[in-house]
Amino acid sequence: MNTSNPILVDVHRGGIVESMHRGALAIVDADGALHTALGDVLRPVFPRSAVKVLQALPLVASGAADALGLSDEELAIACASHGGEAVHTRTAAGMLAKAGVDVTALECGTHWPYFDGTVKALAAAGEQPTALHNNCSGKHAGFVCLGCHLAGDGKGERELRGFLSGYVQPGHAVMQEVTGALQATTGYGLSHAARGVDGCSIPTYAVPLRHLAHAFARVATGVGLSDEHARAARRLRQAVARAPMMVAGSGRFDTRVMERLGERVFCKVGAEGVYCAALPERGLGVALKMDDGNTARAAEVVMAAVIEALVKLDDAEADFMRGFSDLTMRNWNGIAVGGLRAAEAMRTLKP
Repeated sequence: MNTSNPILVDVHRGGIVESMHRGALAIVDADGALHTALGDVLRPVFPRSAVKVLQALPLVASGAADALGLSDEELAIACASHGGEAVHTRTAAGMLAKAGVDVTALECGTHWPYFDGTVKALAAAGEQPTALHNNCSGKHAGFVCLGCHLAGDGKGERELRGFLSGYVQPGHAVMQEVTGALQATTGYGLSHAARGVDGCSIPTYAVPLRHLAHAFARVATGVGLSDEHARAARRLRQAVARAPMMVAGSGRFDTRVMERLGERVFCKVGAEGVYCAALPERGLGVALKMDDGNTARAAEVVMAAVIEALVKLDDAEADFMRGFSDLTMRNWNGIAVGGLRAAEAMRTLKP
């Protein structure tokens, strides 16, 4: 843990602080100027799933989305870490069908869905999950759609399958497009960046928070992007605002916040305590990383506090967001036992 990073979240119980979560936060405008820097915002971090909207830009910019007639729901799920609910698997399968392939084209792997209701339904039916239940299946369906478009017209199924095979590899034409979009938006030289393998098998590149926040400011405004990427960013933000259920799912932070605030906020969680957001009305991008990798609790508290501070909210919306930034913890009997609170560093953010 980087002890030079500030405490961003306190966990309290019995009137004292039980735990503390340190992290770093960058808020940047579309010109690249720092609005806020807490902690080490220049250390490269793996953004993981927080950058799915950047990875989806080629799907729209290439013309693939229009050629296949992808809907708002399908574009939104291309940016998603979904829970594997029926609406998610059905939508991802629909994208593949439009491209002329099926679930066997996906190279994201299979895991049990995040949504407990789906797990129980599968178990009750004696069924196993498929790659469609993978939280990244929508993103990968987008990659497959992009690949089919890049392959060109007139390809038979065997030729198309041959072209798509290995699309998760760094040198594949699909990943070249995706990596190019990530570099163009962040302005960070990925050829010299640390490269790992993400949970869904695609490359993940370590990028400083300042550059990630700048990328999301560009997504928010279109400033600094090519015309094609700017149009794609706007289209994806609109799709997510119209179909926020697709980005996460029932009860999930990203879905709940974007259902309530619409196009004023685009936010996306990533593994290991990473969160990114675009705030179009403010022309700002946000990127944060919790040192301990705490995504389920601490990162959401920080993102909620940022939204409270920077987005114009009415009283009801402010109360809604405060429920995330000053969160009551309850035990299995429903008794309030403590809470998580945005620390002082977060409560002094300037609008």
